[in-house]
Amino acid sequence: MIIKMPASLKNFARLLLLIAAVSILSGTVIAIFLYLLNWAIHFRFAHTWLLYLLPAAGLLIYLIYKFYAKNTEKGNNLIIEEIHAPGAGIPKRMAPVILLSTVITHLFGGSAGREGTAVQIGGSIAAMFGRWFKLDQENTALLLTAGIAAGFGAVFGTPLTGAVFAVEVLTLGKMKFSAFIPALAASYLADLTVHMTGAHHTVYRIDELSTEALPAIAYLKGIFIMLLKITIASAVFGLASLLFAQLTHKVKLTSDKLIAIKWLIPVLGGMLIIILTVINAKADYLSLGVDAEYPAAVTIPSAFHSAGADTWSWLWKTIYTAITLGTGFKGGEVTPLFYIGATLGNTLATLMDAPVSLFAALGFVAVFAGATKTPLACTIMGAELFGAHYIAFFGLACFIAYFCSGHTGIYAAQLAAGPQYTTDNTGGNPLSRKARIKEYSLRKFEKYRYQNTKKI
Repeated sequence: MIIKMPASLKNFARLLLLIAAVSILSGTVIAIFLYLLNWAIHFRFAHTWLLYLLPAAGLLIYLIYKFYAKNTEKGNNLIIEEIHAPGAGIPKRMAPVILLSTVITHLFGGSAGREGTAVQIGGSIAAMFGRWFKLDQENTALLLTAGIAAGFGAVFGTPLTGAVFAVEVLTLGKMKFSAFIPALAASYLADLTVHMTGAHHTVYRIDELSTEALPAIAYLKGIFIMLLKITIASAVFGLASLLFAQLTHKVKLTSDKLIAIKWLIPVLGGMLIIILTVINAKADYLSLGVDAEYPAAVTIPSAFHSAGADTWSWLWKTIYTAITLGTGFKGGEVTPLFYIGATLGNTLATLMDAPVSLFAALGFVAVFAGATKTPLACTIMGAELFGAHYIAFFGLACFIAYFCSGHTGIYAAQLAAGPQYTTDNTGGNPLSRKARIKEYSLRKFEKYRYQNTKKI
């Protein structure tokens, strides 16, 4: 007697195998990407004149997207949109194009990150497997979510954060828990693949807080003062998130509106970065901001030490990154957000007489939380990167920053579980009730049309 496997079990087993394949392939490509990114950054360190070719690099990226990958220009937003309401699909070319354009951006000094590239690599590979195996809408969305988790977890070496981020970033205020286990498996497997290639991630450390024995009243007073300082700093972190998101959107919208010849936008953006670097007389705000070009450079690691950042380092990085990404260069926003948060935390710690490394870490995760609207993922990231014994502080900072960062986030395709968080598709102003109903109806119609098209 032959015992047949139930169809549902077969589908589940197939999906697990696809998630494993997507994760391993994504981890491999991301390891290659990290190697090329590290090479590009250090090559520019050794050849500083490359910065003056940034306008030409911007023109090259524009031409690549115009003639070869125009339908992938939405980046992370395209992947989120495809999960919510499948449409034109995610092209296979998204992965190689974003990898190449990000390396070009960093090779010539653009201020950008890397998580956007990793997420698009994971999402593009997931979409490719979904088409090959003719998955339905629900399983395609699940595989795309796993691709996001694989990309994020692998590029930062934070697999648990990657899984939570993938399910939290899709809809503000709501998480689809059925996608969490596949996302977690994908994130861990992709991260393991990156580790097996020998790639490494930056290690951060918070100085231990004083454990001196104090009387109960003095101890409680110290805790209260610390929590008060964290609360104030977290509100500032949220405002910094809001500034970053608004400024990046404004640069993009304004340049599109005022500059009729579109290839001039990245050229002028590159020229602006050069001018700002000459004015500042230092290259601290170019590229990722993780490795130091010279011993006294302001970097993310330096921000964890006293006098490791200038008072306005966070603002300069905000301006550099908004110009870079807003004028068409490629990469991600998250690592610049880490830089902004860590350097702002350093400044606030100095002003409030607080522990520098702790406040740099709080800013690191809280500014990210406010800009991406993912406070839970950022709380977990704090625990993964800096130690779980500070998780209460990370949670407090991330959720306060989230609530203080307004309606604007860096991902315009995020849906909202509650009407108070719904924004227009530029990431700007809150929608009216009528506009929210229209937006919801359109998405429902697209979903219905897709399902019926698949049946036919």
